[in-house]
Amino acid sequence: MKKSTKNILEILKEEYPDAQCELNYGTPFQLLVATILSAQTTDKKVNEVTKDLFEKYPTVDEFLKISQEELEERIKQIGLYRNKAKNIMMMCRQLKENYNGEVPKTMEGITSLAGAGRKTANVVLSNAFGVPSIAVDTHVFRVSNRIGLAKSEDVYEVEMQLQKELPKKEWSLAHHLLIFHGRRCCTARNPKCDICPIKGMCKYYKSTTKK
Repeated sequence: MKKSTKNILEILKEEYPDAQCELNYGTPFQLLVATILSAQTTDKKVNEVTKDLFEKYPTVDEFLKISQEELEERIKQIGLYRNKAKNIMMMCRQLKENYNGEVPKTMEGITSLAGAGRKTANVVLSNAFGVPSIAVDTHVFRVSNRIGLAKSEDVYEVEMQLQKELPKKEWSLAHHLLIFHGRRCCTARNPKCDICPIKGMCKYYKSTTKK
């Protein structure tokens, strides 16, 4: 790992000692549902919806007892709720038919499910199963490109670049650190460069402050 990359990680660890998954869940299945719901929606909003949802329907079998319309009604505060409800119901049937109702512990298994791409699979693998993973969401994509840890317009390519740049044991934590930094400091519009603890190592900052 480059010295600059190591420094960035160490500073972010100090800055965000509480960096972790902010979705509330009790089981791998619940995390899978919550992650699918979180696309283009805040974790806070997802947690508001899943509090009652998981209390009433904690398992795959419970979900399979309700209709798609019922699920839509329960998650309608969330963006793209109709499409998400359709995918979640299909995903539950796939889990039952193909995986004995259990969430698979592999990238291939999770991405074979409706509504679950690489980002979702990486979140579940990392947080539910402890598999080193880097889920590239909008924050990780933006921040890693800005800082200079990655350089690509392609999400998959950014994931591969980060895997090369960071030691495997740091992948999961780095994912959370970059998300926290993206939410609290390196925002999409008007990033708070003046208070950023890693601005001295940031390509974006250096390019915008050139005389």
